Amino acid sequence: MRFSTSNNRKDTRTPVEKLTVAGLLVAAAMLLSGVHFPVGPTRCYPFQHTVNVLAGALLGPCWAGGVAFVTSLLRNMTGTGTLFAFPGSIPGAIMAGVAFKLFPHPLSALAEPFGTGPVGATFSAFLLGPAMGRSVGFFALQAAFLISSIPGALLGMVILHVFQRRASSGILQSEDK
Repeated sequence: MRFSTSNNRKDTRTPVEKLTVAGLLVAAAMLLSGVHFPVGPTRCYPFQHTVNVLAGALLGPCWAGGVAFVTSLLRNMTGTGTLFAFPGSIPGAIMAGVAFKLFPHPLSALAEPFGTGPVGATFSAFLLGPAMGRSVGFFALQAAFLISSIPGALLGMVILHVFQRRASSGILQSEDK
């Protein structure tokens, strides 16, 4: 898996490799979903945002959005998540992927809370809340989403920094050796 790639290089990973990494990230998010806390009508999963950052860095925006969607779907199917999981994780994963595509640096992980907070809270407050018959305020949802996404994104940033510094890991190596 490559992390430090520039925009003009073609990604050499096969779809099977990307699907394998995506599946592992979904599994990690599901295994770590035991760590959560309720905030209003939502349930906050900080490790979901860590997985979003890793998926954005390793796979790109589309695959990261797919990882967030599948994880949200599985959480809702198992009864451990709410419908707020979809707008609370997918925009953040996509924003992280876009940020890593434009700026391949661990600090790009900070784009994930932006996608989750303002963008995800807007979708939740104005589309999902009324559809569920709940009147939930934008600022309340944004606070709940940011309480979860900021620590998760920071943890993802630390993990990427450690992977990047550790040359023997082979996970996040640069293409220009």
